[in-house]
Amino acid sequence: MAVTLMASWLVASNGSRKRNWGFWVFLLSNLLWIIWGVKSQSWALVVLQVGLGIMNIRGAKKTEPGAAAS
Repeated sequence: MAVTLMASWLVASNGSRKRNWGFWVFLLSNLLWIIWGVKSQSWALVVLQVGLGIMNIRGAKKTEPGAAAS
């Protein structure tokens, strides 16, 4: 949970470098939630985190220097 909160803080930053780091921290958060979800057999949580992870990869790509804004 703390990693997710840290990622949210970074993504909300005005600096593009911090924002980009935020998406990578979110990916770490997704992985940690997936591990928790598998251990507790919370399959909906696992599926949710996979979906959110895909969106975070998309966000990370869009914040890279030189990425075209859509």
